Amino acid sequence: MGVVQRLSGAFLIALIGLAASFVLEGKPLLAPFGVGLALLVITGAVTDICERIGLLRTPLATVLRRAAGLQRSVRGTVFAHLGLGITLLGIEGETQWGAERIVSITPGHKVAIRNYDVTFDRTLNRTGPNYTDLAATFTVPRHGEIVGIMEPSKRNFASRQTTTTESALMARGISQLYLSLGEVNSDGSVAIRLYYKPPVLLIWLGGVVMVLGGGLSLSDRRLRVGAPKPARAKTAAMLPAE
Repeated sequence: MGVVQRLSGAFLIALIGLAASFVLEGKPLLAPFGVGLALLVITGAVTDICERIGLLRTPLATVLRRAAGLQRSVRGTVFAHLGLGITLLGIEGETQWGAERIVSITPGHKVAIRNYDVTFDRTLNRTGPNYTDLAATFTVPRHGEIVGIMEPSKRNFASRQTTTTESALMARGISQLYLSLGEVNSDGSVAIRLYYKPPVLLIWLGGVVMVLGGGLSLSDRRLRVGAPKPARAKTAAMLPAE
């Protein structure tokens, strides 16, 4: 019963996040439950640390003293749970609410993906040290305001008779736009593959936070297990023969 009472706030926040994601995004139906689970893990970790230091229940000086005296293993556990929740949010958003478009587009036209209208401006040929490059320039507006330029390309290495695709990547907050260039058709159109991945950067951020938590836990001297020292063999006293 005590655990339920301590985590009642975490459950409430998780339910609010679940409802908000359902209202804002809707389908797929299971996605909001993933958001609720991630928020429960995050708020549960925060609640645990607040209970340990007596936040909002004891004077500020006592709270600070308790916070400074927390073992590294406790701090590491909190960071590990925070990182897990952040990673879950990133995975949920990227897998459930990401978008993909595969189209052939001509200069002057645009392709819409979520709140972005990616406009194909032109193609241009460039020459590098050991390659030739066919690049395409795309302007990325959002709600009528240009937020960036993306230039994917196809790079041809004549000496090796190979062609590589150089994709364009643009980060917007914790989300990313990914644009890959395909074949150029005879009518001037270009095949493109466009991805929108929200909020994919949380996956990496959560991983970093979990690593930090693991490092804090391992640095706690109380949890170190030392290798036993070998016992010194007792040398038997050598008695002279009679």
